[in-house]
Amino acid sequence: MNGDEILERIRAIFQDNFGIEPARVTPEASLYEDLDLDSIDAVDLAIKLQEMTGRRIKPEEFKAVRTVGDVIGAVESLLAAQD
Repeated sequence: MNGDEILERIRAIFQDNFGIEPARVTPEASLYEDLDLDSIDAVDLAIKLQEMTGRRIKPEEFKAVRTVGDVIGAVESLLAAQD
């Protein structure tokens, strides 16, 4: 799965779970300022990413995630760990 495919999956997660329009979900978008997620939403997002990748996300790693681009990077790291 490449970065564009991951972004499309993330956009679907944001739309289905948080009601956020896919056009707003860009790599530069801040999860908290631009997309109005709160800490509970971030936990929900981490769970959805775990389901998407089949890998457990360590909470300390996810704390550094601030933008959609960071989410894409985290997913890429999780997928790379599977190989």
